Amino acid sequence: MCGRFNVTDDPYMHALLDSLGVDLGQLPIRVGNDIAPTETVSIVVSNGKETVLKEACWWLLMHHEDGRIRPLTKYASFNTRSDKLNVQGSAGFDAFRQTRCIIPASGFVETQQGNAYAMDPVGSAIAFGGLFRRWIDGTTGEEVLSCSIVTLPPHPKIAPYHAKSMPLILPPDPDIQRKWLASTAVNAGELEALLSPQLPLPLKVTPIEKASKRNPIGESVLLAAD
Repeated sequence: MCGRFNVTDDPYMHALLDSLGVDLGQLPIRVGNDIAPTETVSIVVSNGKETVLKEACWWLLMHHEDGRIRPLTKYASFNTRSDKLNVQGSAGFDAFRQTRCIIPASGFVETQQGNAYAMDPVGSAIAFGGLFRRWIDGTTGEEVLSCSIVTLPPHPKIAPYHAKSMPLILPPDPDIQRKWLASTAVNAGELEALLSPQLPLPLKVTPIEKASKRNPIGESVLLAAD
């Protein structure tokens, strides 16, 4: 995944959040047409009693700098590879077992050999399988959240547009999505089946000008769901 996604406040996004039991009155969804790493995004988390929206920096590894919590840009951590989730000492090992989240999206961008493609779901929003971590800001004492999107090996249908990896798109099944969120109640081993390349939603793929500009420059192609 090249590191760009978008969020639109539309009926598809509301349907996803409603299915997860999120009350949008608590915190409006953060929207954006070109969300990049280190920006603040909305994530869905469960505290065991309710499912809520929180704001997080899209960069899992943080550090103290000038008394504040900031992204540790020495290491790219906006994505977490699925093959690292069971490696002790890796950035995502504990988070996969203790603090999983869903990162809602309306689409994302992949790149291949200098070409960029908008990947948009048909008739739904996307629930990215994500991880988050908690930090305490040394200046304000406030809790700061950071997050990453879990990435998988490329699905054969995605490989022509990005041969390295693809984001974990959770199936549009509220029970599976809630299971992903139930970090303290669900053993990580029960989620292994989700870490195989899968395309649970149909995607419309459109060539665009570049990753940061979603201007169409070619005909769209429909990738059917598995």
